[in-house]
Amino acid sequence: MNSPKLPTLSIPHGGGPWPVMKDAFGDPAPYERMEAWLQQLGNQFKDRIKAILVISAHWEESKPTVHFGAHPGMLYDYGGFPEFTYRLNWPAPGNPALAARVDELLKAAGFQTGREEARGYDHGTFVPLMVAFPEASIPVAQLSLVKTLDPATHVALGKALEPLRSEGVLIIGSGMSYHNMRGFGSGDPQTAATAKKFNDWLNAAVTDADPEARNRKLIDWKNAPGGLECHPRSEHLITLFVAAGAAGADPGRVVYNDTVMGVAVSGHEFG
Repeated sequence: MNSPKLPTLSIPHGGGPWPVMKDAFGDPAPYERMEAWLQQLGNQFKDRIKAILVISAHWEESKPTVHFGAHPGMLYDYGGFPEFTYRLNWPAPGNPALAARVDELLKAAGFQTGREEARGYDHGTFVPLMVAFPEASIPVAQLSLVKTLDPATHVALGKALEPLRSEGVLIIGSGMSYHNMRGFGSGDPQTAATAKKFNDWLNAAVTDADPEARNRKLIDWKNAPGGLECHPRSEHLITLFVAAGAAGADPGRVVYNDTVMGVAVSGHEFG
């Protein structure tokens, strides 16, 4: 039997292992607010969901690849942080049954898929989820991006996954609405202004009442004001497109909006 239909989420995962060293990123207050928001998010959903599907900006493959591992380890895919940050542990179980369902849905939609079992939870997955779901008890499956980073492909990926929302699965795209490493913490007023222009455009696109118009705008993100300046490479933005595709005809809204490391950053919920 189907469960009540869940929303989809597009969340910012912040910089490196920020939950355990907020002072390393300048003013800790924005990260304290991000932490509180993720904690609230976890409390909102933890008793409503059976499993989580994460699409992280830090995993790309030549074709959409599903993680079938039952007990994923940890993948510390960041550098230059203190030794203790490479011993963080978030031992949530994998979910081979959900992985098989994801694979089934993608193949039914015409995608060729890959299979992975050994890869651990990268920091796009474990960093935000260790804050939102610290008990690490909800099983998690992971889905890669496609290396081409083609926007329409990722909206279509999301559309194929929409049935999961009625099966107790919370779909989370984990990225950043701004991701230019030169801009973070630069203190440059022009960088901040450009980030705000793009953030305003993105939030207006996400909240467009017409879902097809919303998706068309997102697919055309490179022509948005400040788009390429805010995303020289789009892997951190593309995760949002999967969440938007999985929304189907449901509306989007802004659920997080702050200034982090000097630039505007948003999070979104659909449905």
